[in-house]
Amino acid sequence: MAELIAHNLAPIMFAALVVFLLLGYPVAFALAANGLLFFVIAVELAPYAPQEISLSWPLLQALPERVFQVMSNEVLLAVPFFTFMGLILERSGMAEDLLDTIGQLFGTIRGGLAYAVIFVGALLAATTGVVAASVISMGLISLPIMLRYGYDRRLASGVIAASGTLAQIIPPSLVLIVMADQLGRSVGDMYEGAFLPGLILSGLYAGYVFLMTQLYPKSAPGLPVEAIGYREPNGARGVWQLGVLVLFSGLVGYYVMGQTGIKAGADFVILTICVSTVVALICAVMHRFLGPARVALSAAIVVALGAAYLALHRSYPSYEVTAIVLEMVAAAALYALIVGLAERIGGLTLMSKMATQVTFVMVPPLLLIFLVLGTIFIGVATPTEGGAMGALGSIILAAFKRRLDRNPARFNWTLLQQATEATAKLSAFVIFILLGARVFSLTFYGVNGHLWVEHLMTSLPGGQIGFLVVVNALVFVLAFFLDYFELAFIIIPLLGPVADKLGIDLIWFGVMLAVNMQTSFMHPPFGFALFFLRSVAPKVPYLDRVTGRQMAPVTTGQIYMGAIPFVVIQLIMVAIVIFYPQIVMHYKSAAPVVDPAAVQRSLDNLMVPGLDGPGGPAGLPPIDLGAPPRIQ
Repeated sequence: MAELIAHNLAPIMFAALVVFLLLGYPVAFALAANGLLFFVIAVELAPYAPQEISLSWPLLQALPERVFQVMSNEVLLAVPFFTFMGLILERSGMAEDLLDTIGQLFGTIRGGLAYAVIFVGALLAATTGVVAASVISMGLISLPIMLRYGYDRRLASGVIAASGTLAQIIPPSLVLIVMADQLGRSVGDMYEGAFLPGLILSGLYAGYVFLMTQLYPKSAPGLPVEAIGYREPNGARGVWQLGVLVLFSGLVGYYVMGQTGIKAGADFVILTICVSTVVALICAVMHRFLGPARVALSAAIVVALGAAYLALHRSYPSYEVTAIVLEMVAAAALYALIVGLAERIGGLTLMSKMATQVTFVMVPPLLLIFLVLGTIFIGVATPTEGGAMGALGSIILAAFKRRLDRNPARFNWTLLQQATEATAKLSAFVIFILLGARVFSLTFYGVNGHLWVEHLMTSLPGGQIGFLVVVNALVFVLAFFLDYFELAFIIIPLLGPVADKLGIDLIWFGVMLAVNMQTSFMHPPFGFALFFLRSVAPKVPYLDRVTGRQMAPVTTGQIYMGAIPFVVIQLIMVAIVIFYPQIVMHYKSAAPVVDPAAVQRSLDNLMVPGLDGPGGPAGLPPIDLGAPPRIQ
């Protein structure tokens, strides 16, 4: 019996961990206790164990070093930074402003509020990175409005919960930081690879809402006309004017970013969006604050900036940043000039209240996205540095919002203290799980558990596809019982080496599993997003504060039924990532390409003192660089 146990310690140890977790023990302590318990068992059964398994008591001396490695890991510093940034923005009312404004923008369209929730969910995901903050914010703000205007409770609940989970796949997701750390890959590459799948998943959610509005129009009606604000004196909404601004800004952003040579997918998309946002902000500011003299001022600004740009660009062609800034400001001034002339001469308003409101509400979070993700993608900052800038930027934005709205509740010492305490709790939660996982892995690797997993997975039929199908099925089932942090710390370290041995790109593998692990938030009955929504959804009948009507509560069954279609959509997204890896692998296209001809010319012109002629002694054959290498 002892020999049988000694030869099968790895599967027994893994099964024991699953039992401990199902019994409800805290994950960090279950991992650590399981590791220490089986370390003792392995040492006592050493005489019966195979020759390649030789655990001994001195191996425990490696534990302090493992703990020190975790505590000195600079990548993990990004976790508290991004958490703090998200909490400050959520509690300062940014989410409320976004949902209100974007809801007004989409409101007259069938399903408009649902589209607004998806759009804002993606935007909050790119600024907060915290699922709980996104779900609770949108549940508190959007759900009562959606119920007030007759939305189907299942659709409304599913849209809010699913949109909140976008914070897990759209950078700066916390789980992507942990995933990159566990797979030994760059967080920046993981962010870049996950950016497009996150946008595609948001589009699939919107597609489902559109399908529901076509099949069941009453499930997501548009807002009544009287509920829409931000109108012009003649009663028009001026939405088309926002389209003009977006089109102009997008063209400028595309042109400016095209001049920088940044062509990779996520880099180009996010930086074009951010440049366009800056242009739109400058346009809106000039329109609001220049007053009657804006035409003359705009013309003067265009001329001055154009001349300055030409002079600087000719004298200092390497000053690309200066050129980009001048191009953006000049473009915005040109737009303000067009707007002013159109209003003064033709009586045509090209900057409506709706366009101005949307610009001023959306620009701050988009600028924060550029500050964090843009600097990471273009290589200016590491993820940790980007997180630190994001945390500082969130404080500045909250303080600015407080001053602009003259509302002390937007940002105060109590809010800052609460956000700091919540950040410390979540960061400690992550670190304790990681420390427990380190203790578990010390023993698991000592009994050759990694070889057991490797042999088990590499013997699957179907090669890479067979491995990916089985792994995703395993993660999907485990997501019923474990959350994404537990999956990342327990399962990923076991599967990553196997995927690497099979020749699978680990960034692609990590993004695929991150999409799959989203289902851990949406699984009835254990999904955390469903729990978050249940905590803020009305449990008893209530009076609507606007209409005064008696409203029925949202039942737990309705929340669960609404989540199922979105779980299916998430699984479809997993299949898309598997069969179309280029939507993730584009991160490699940003790698610099070495030009052999340029290197050869440099070698030919190289003068070495004491040697004859360029490149070396006379008579030596030229160096052949061969095929163009590519730095990955």
